[in-house]
Amino acid sequence: MGITEAAPAKVNLYLHVTGRRADGYHLLDSLAVFGPAMDTVRVVPAETLSLALDGPFGGALQAEPDNLVLRAARALAAVAGVPAQAALSLTKRLPVASGIGGGSADAAAALRALNALWRCGLDAAALAAVAAPLGADIPVCVASQPRRMQGVGEVLLPAPQLPRCGLLLVNPGVALPTPAVFKARTPGFTPVAVLPGAWPDAVSMAATLATLRNDLEPPAIALCPMVATVLAALRDLPGCLMARMSGSGATCFGLFADAAAARDAAAVLPGDWWRDAGGLYAAGA
Repeated sequence: MGITEAAPAKVNLYLHVTGRRADGYHLLDSLAVFGPAMDTVRVVPAETLSLALDGPFGGALQAEPDNLVLRAARALAAVAGVPAQAALSLTKRLPVASGIGGGSADAAAALRALNALWRCGLDAAALAAVAAPLGADIPVCVASQPRRMQGVGEVLLPAPQLPRCGLLLVNPGVALPTPAVFKARTPGFTPVAVLPGAWPDAVSMAATLATLRNDLEPPAIALCPMVATVLAALRDLPGCLMARMSGSGATCFGLFADAAAARDAAAVLPGDWWRDAGGLYAAGA
């Protein structure tokens, strides 16, 4: 009777701020991948719409008057012309306001689950259209597959073919609101990146990524110096090919040759920071 969907973390391997629209929204160019950490959303039939929260970070969302998951549910019901009736539960394992799209991933997972529960019959493109007004990161999270993100996040292009690799995600336990990070950014823009069609291995991918950047990393470090501490610790780990902050932070990632190397590094990482390690998420696997 119930449907469960994974809500994997979205990791920005690079993020260039390429311009700004007249309405103030920034234009971006980014390569987004997913995993290894994830929340879980479950939906079951009910006579009303409700949301239950649990997991290590569920308490951080208890005070929210209208969770993004509930807004996504109501938006889908309105588009599909069905009653907004379901009991949703969210197991929150991803840190809140951490630059890995946790709330967006949760909303996208809710859309997929409710689309099935309510038999709406919408395809991924239609679900992304429902998601777009709710948040710039939600459309890319609908499919949870590697994508090149441009515009304000609504332009989704094919990603280069990715090699086998491992990711270690680390968060120092400090929430960084996205608007504050953008406000602290030094004026100026970065060109759109030039990417190959494929990388043969993680080493070559790291070499390309090293020529790119996350334009939000310097302002995030200014607001939260612990980001620099985490990055330094990642770069010192055996087998770390590169380290960078994801999104608007404060979560950072280390890129490794494979999932096993990432997990080994997580075990020896100093500090009591939140961490998760493994391979890239593959929807349907």
